[in-house]
Amino acid sequence: MSAPQEGAPLSPRRLSVLDAVRDAGAPAGITEVAERLGVHPNTVRFHLDALVAQGRVERTVEQPSGPGRPRTVHTVRQGMDRGGARHYRFLARMLVSRLASTRPAAEAAAEATDAGRAWGRDLVEGFPPSHRPTARESVERVAAMLDDLGFAPRLDGDGDADGPAAIRLRHCPFLELAEEYGRVVCPLHLGLMQGAFAELGAPVAAHRLEPFAEPDTCVAHLAPARAA
Repeated sequence: MSAPQEGAPLSPRRLSVLDAVRDAGAPAGITEVAERLGVHPNTVRFHLDALVAQGRVERTVEQPSGPGRPRTVHTVRQGMDRGGARHYRFLARMLVSRLASTRPAAEAAAEATDAGRAWGRDLVEGFPPSHRPTARESVERVAAMLDDLGFAPRLDGDGDADGPAAIRLRHCPFLELAEEYGRVVCPLHLGLMQGAFAELGAPVAAHRLEPFAEPDTCVAHLAPARAA
C-alpha cells in the first residue's frame, strides 16, 4: 500500500502518530511513540514511514554515546501543516472575478490573453533549434500540451498544406469559471495556444476561439501564421 501524496488528509491513526512525535518534546524513536500510543511498534513504523515519505516527519540517526547500535529518531518537520482541504477553485474565482470587475471588458480580455501567451510559451515542449516544424507537427505539439492540461483536444480536418483547420476542445478544466467569466477565461485559453505556437516558430497560429460552439465542444480556429 503506497503512502498518500503530500497534502492528502491524514487518517486518525496517522494523525495520532504525528501528534505523538510532536508532543514528545525531543526526537522520538519508534518504541517511544508506540508506548505513548499503546500500539504495536510495527503499526507506528508503518505510519512513520508514510509521514517521512510525505515530508511531514524527519528521520535521523543519533550518534551513540557508548557501545550499542545508533538510535533512529523522528521529529516533526517545521512549517505549516500540509494536511487538510485545498480550495484552489475558490482562489481562481476570486482572482478572475477581480480582473473581470475592475477592467473594461476589452482590457480584461487583452490582459488574460497576454497571460495565456506567456504560459503557453513556457508550457509547450519545443523542437530542437535546428528543426523547422511543419504545420501538422506544430498543431500536434500544441494539442499534446492541451491534452496534458485536460482539454481533451481533437484535430478537426486535415486541411491542406497548412495542416488541420481547427482544434476541438472537448473538455474544459475550468468549466465553471468559463461559464461565469468566459470573457476572461476563454481569452486566456486562446492566449495559451497563441503563445505555444509562437514559441514553436510554427507556420500556423490560433486566431480565434469559439467558446461552446457545440454544447460539449469549444473550437480553436487555426490559420497560417502570416494571416493570424
